[in-house]
Amino acid sequence: MAATSAPVVSDQTTKTSGAPIPFDFSQPPLIEGFTPPPRLKEESFKEKFIRKTKENPFVPIGCLGTAGALLYGLRAFSLGKTRQSQLLMRGRIFAQGFTVVAIVVGVFAAAVKPKQ
Repeated sequence: MAATSAPVVSDQTTKTSGAPIPFDFSQPPLIEGFTPPPRLKEESFKEKFIRKTKENPFVPIGCLGTAGALLYGLRAFSLGKTRQSQLLMRGRIFAQGFTVVAIVVGVFAAAVKPKQ
């Protein structure tokens, strides 16, 4: 016995003439009951750096301490001062730890801080 299959006819018809575009990709979607916050002006790198430094001043301090210990330690290593170089590399690790702790505390403080 051979099985015969009937062709499937779709009840949906497509309308291509005169239909409005359901979504304009150049604009954000309109959601009823939601008003997006106004866009603030774009800030430059310098403005953002100053704002972030004021929010958490210990991160740049830790970064500068890390870079200073690294550079001074590399200089001591190149001059053959191995003891001083080892101490400065340990200081660099301490400064890196300080920076990571400052970042974590800053993120936690920003999460707990009430929005204005």
